[in-house]
Amino acid sequence: MTSIGILGSGRVATGLAAQLASVGHEVTVGSRNPTATAAQWTGPAVRHSDHAGTARHAPVVINATPGNTTLQRLTALREELDGTILVDVSNATERGADGLPGGLCYPTSSLAEQLQQALPGTRVVKTLNTMLFTVMTDPGSLSTPPTAFLSGDDEDAKAAVGRLLADLGWRPEWIEDLGDITTARATEALVLLVPHLFRRHGPRPLALSVAR
Repeated sequence: MTSIGILGSGRVATGLAAQLASVGHEVTVGSRNPTATAAQWTGPAVRHSDHAGTARHAPVVINATPGNTTLQRLTALREELDGTILVDVSNATERGADGLPGGLCYPTSSLAEQLQQALPGTRVVKTLNTMLFTVMTDPGSLSTPPTAFLSGDDEDAKAAVGRLLADLGWRPEWIEDLGDITTARATEALVLLVPHLFRRHGPRPLALSVAR
């Protein structure tokens, strides 16, 4: 069992929280209004706290806040996140007129790199950002095996995140370690495919996959 904090209260955060709690992890969901979030919760038992309390008491923290505001939010938690593994599953994009992702907020870098630079005492690992949120916790639901990419500077942190992915249903052969944190700029750029796919086929479950 691992103590895991999840920052966010949207579909990504609640889906990850429910699945990780259901397999035995001690999960705390951090939101701006924990009382309201707790009142709406219908999944397995989790704790509810604010962002600072969640980050302070968990060795592994998952960032599921909106990517375009993540850097500001998490920089304010530098002290609380010091020494933790930060799993970043978000994409930092501008919003198009139809509400779908537009341009990248960090076109010559990545959100993961910006977080690692702003939080030097935190081990940032980028993963699960190349798929619809439903696939994060149910990768076997797709007809084609998906790929979960890993980017990060710390090998032990990536190994720990790999074990969490296994708890979410990801097989070892579906996980691709790309290397250091700079490789996250490649996977974050892949989100630019999503609006075109959604416009053509609707918001159906999808993920990117490396075929060999």
